[in-house]
Amino acid sequence: MNVVKNLLFALLLAVLPGSLNAADTKAVGDVAGQAGKAVEHAVKDAHGHAEHHGLPPAAARFHIGPLMVTSSMIVTVIVALIIVLVAQMATRNIAAVPQGAQNFCEWIVEGMHGFICTLLGEDMGRRTFWFFGTLFFFILFTNWFGLIPGVGTITYGGEPLLRGGNADLNTTSAMAVLFTVLWFYWSISALGVGGFLKHIFAAGGGGKGFMGLFMIAVFFFVGVIEVISIAFRPVSLSFRLFGNVFAGENILESMMMLVPWLGWLIPLPFYFLELLVGIVQALVFTLLTAVFTSLMCSAHGHGEGHGHEHGHHH
Repeated sequence: MNVVKNLLFALLLAVLPGSLNAADTKAVGDVAGQAGKAVEHAVKDAHGHAEHHGLPPAAARFHIGPLMVTSSMIVTVIVALIIVLVAQMATRNIAAVPQGAQNFCEWIVEGMHGFICTLLGEDMGRRTFWFFGTLFFFILFTNWFGLIPGVGTITYGGEPLLRGGNADLNTTSAMAVLFTVLWFYWSISALGVGGFLKHIFAAGGGGKGFMGLFMIAVFFFVGVIEVISIAFRPVSLSFRLFGNVFAGENILESMMMLVPWLGWLIPLPFYFLELLVGIVQALVFTLLTAVFTSLMCSAHGHGEGHGHEHGHHH
């Protein structure tokens, strides 16, 4: 059942960005326009007569009713299917002593499971690993898929047939919004509504008389700041991943155009750098979301730990 849940979640991550296409078209266009102009000026300075417009953030391929399917969405669906196929191959003939694909997949999944449980604790780690584990591998393989030769460079009608999935703000925004919804669910289920509000607005309250009222005012003000911080988390998460991937793709293209007859050689150092960036960005996104969850749910975990310890002494 856990395998099925993870596979369905991978497909959800691939399809979900379509719902955000219309909302952020203008924002993506502004960012892409600025990045494209910067790359265009740099390349024109390097070789005066060449024209270069930079990579667009997304390209519409076709519509399914009101849903606009972009080249980036096609990539996310392909990556999700690859993850599903690899998982099916690795678990087709499960052996007590794993070998081959099963051994490799178990090794990387167990490593990620241990990492998440170290951050969140055993109980919360087991409850949320289906999300954080799938999130890490989905972002990682989507980043690397965007580096395959031809992705972003083969065009049809002036637009790329395929684009890196995370180079589209729709994809990164969808993952950030989905995490925010789950974060509220996990936090309220662990602390309750009252505990959730108390954790935000009265994390260190106490005292009597004037000092007590002063501390209440201080922590209420801090709580308002925390609410603003929570509201901006999806924005920071989505733009951090989108910005790094989108900038990396434009750097690779600009290096290819810098000296045309050395276009196969100059980008190589940057290409290997982007392989490393793909891992780092997947880890950063997963780590930040896990830490946000841990900071809110840690009070619940500590409370359970003290309760178990007290019962043990009795």
